[in-house]
Amino acid sequence: MNRSVFRRYLLPGLIFQSIVIGGGYGTGRELVQFFLVDAQGPMGGLLAIGVSTAIFSIVSMVTFELARLWGAFDYRHFFQKLLGPGWRIFEGCYLGLLLIILAVAAAAAGSIAQETFGLEYWVGVGIVMLAVGGLVFGGNESIERFFSAWSILLYGLYLVFFLWCLRSFGPLISENLSAEPIGTSWLIAGVSYAGYNLSAPFVLATLRLHQTRRETFIAGALAGPLVMTPALLFFLATVGQYPQITTAVVPANDLLEILGSRSFQVVFQVILFGTLVETGAGLIHAFNERISGLRADENKELASWVRPAVAVSLLAVATFVSQFGLIDLIARGYGTLTWGFIIVYVIPVLTVGVWKLRTHR
Repeated sequence: MNRSVFRRYLLPGLIFQSIVIGGGYGTGRELVQFFLVDAQGPMGGLLAIGVSTAIFSIVSMVTFELARLWGAFDYRHFFQKLLGPGWRIFEGCYLGLLLIILAVAAAAAGSIAQETFGLEYWVGVGIVMLAVGGLVFGGNESIERFFSAWSILLYGLYLVFFLWCLRSFGPLISENLSAEPIGTSWLIAGVSYAGYNLSAPFVLATLRLHQTRRETFIAGALAGPLVMTPALLFFLATVGQYPQITTAVVPANDLLEILGSRSFQVVFQVILFGTLVETGAGLIHAFNERISGLRADENKELASWVRPAVAVSLLAVATFVSQFGLIDLIARGYGTLTWGFIIVYVIPVLTVGVWKLRTHR
């Protein structure tokens, strides 16, 4: 594939997916919480996944095009244009989400280290935090290359995982999909999941090559399916073990143990560790880009020590927060911030943002 085509159309969605997948999505805990528990059953979960996918694509299309028109390639510049003085409200929500997601990644790494490799919880936390810091220190090019390669590897892994689960307990998946009537909360579950997972503002640095509305709209439309295809495959696998899977701390481990392949379990968890690193590095990198943009406005360069110092500080706080555990962080922490993001980002970008696009000349 032409590298320019890849960077214009696929790279934004792949980096978006790399930030979203994190500890909750990758372990399956987040998917189970939102699409089985909150959506009130498997069929409701499928509808909720469709809602989240559509919201990801629509909001990304508008966000990417506004960023191109405004030349706003970090979230500070973007929200200053969109919200005016109110942009700091978004940053407050973002910093809260950043710490929670980093804490979820740390908690997931600790749980994986314990359950899969028999290591101490804090060994897993330390490994993922060190890897995140190292990747952030590498800068833009290193992050983009790692995210692209690891995302492609992840798609292959999830496809193999789903096909294996389908072969092992496919009839249970079909049976459980229709075992319960569709509930009434699937729309709220889909909107809630998309609300706090909308990472479009954090991939704006990848849009510098975009020159036309067609390019940004295509990249934005592809973002939803790129983010949610692995989630759909994993979700369908969990349906085969519903409802008992809803109480699992790391649903991926439960499914892997049912499959009975120790080697595949190790490979899966090693790749999952990489996704935890992706998520942490992507969010910290977005914050560093915000600081870099501020220095650029002052005609100054960002000192080389700032990026690693920011990473270490955020990781230290997140490590402390991670002691609250994976289930509580996802069930309580995410829900608290969901509606904040919907109010300060989703609603403004789909009203004020769309209006600005329609009136732009």
